[in-house]
Amino acid sequence: MNDRITTLGTSFGYGISAEQRNKVLRNTYWLLSLSLVPTVLGAWVGVASGVGQLFSGGLGMILFLAGAFGFIYAIEKTKNSAAGVPVLLGFTFFMGLMLSRMIGMTLGFTNGPELIMTAFGGTAGVFVVMASMATVIKRDLSGMGKWLGVGVIVLLVASVINMFVGSSAGMLALSVASIGIFSAYMLYDVKRIIDGGETNYITATLALYLDIINVFQSLLALLGIFGGERE
Repeated sequence: MNDRITTLGTSFGYGISAEQRNKVLRNTYWLLSLSLVPTVLGAWVGVASGVGQLFSGGLGMILFLAGAFGFIYAIEKTKNSAAGVPVLLGFTFFMGLMLSRMIGMTLGFTNGPELIMTAFGGTAGVFVVMASMATVIKRDLSGMGKWLGVGVIVLLVASVINMFVGSSAGMLALSVASIGIFSAYMLYDVKRIIDGGETNYITATLALYLDIINVFQSLLALLGIFGGERE
């Protein structure tokens, strides 16, 4: 979570061997793939039980933030122990519950399943493009961190304001901005791993997972606004 606010390390290469960097990248991709399983399960449980409704409104945002930051704190505390992976997977289940409200609303459209699959495919496409770019870009991108961190803070403040204003145009603008910011974060986070700036695969997975979730839900919001069909 710290690399969302500040840039950790500014020297290119970080003194980590290529073999170590590749190992971290492989483990990160493996755990990232695994983390999608509890996310889907959490979303299914949330839709089936209606638990996702708890995350609506101001109280819902407070519950979400408390749960999310609690999990992130626990992940950072356990990232170097055997408990790190289960805690991370617990967080991804929690995020699935959080997403279930939006997914349930999307399923209310006649073409809801198609919108969800399109958002998933679009997110996967963005990730592949950003990860591929990270492997070919040679320059140090560590300076992006502070600017992206500022962008996230502005996005959070604007989201809270729009929650009370309820502007459709504001939601549209926030979704577009979120896709742009977190797509750039995918590039930044993968590049950090490749350059040796992140050596813990659990922390790396957490960062990329948050990027992916934010891009997915923003794409899903846009598709719902422009492509949702009612009977």
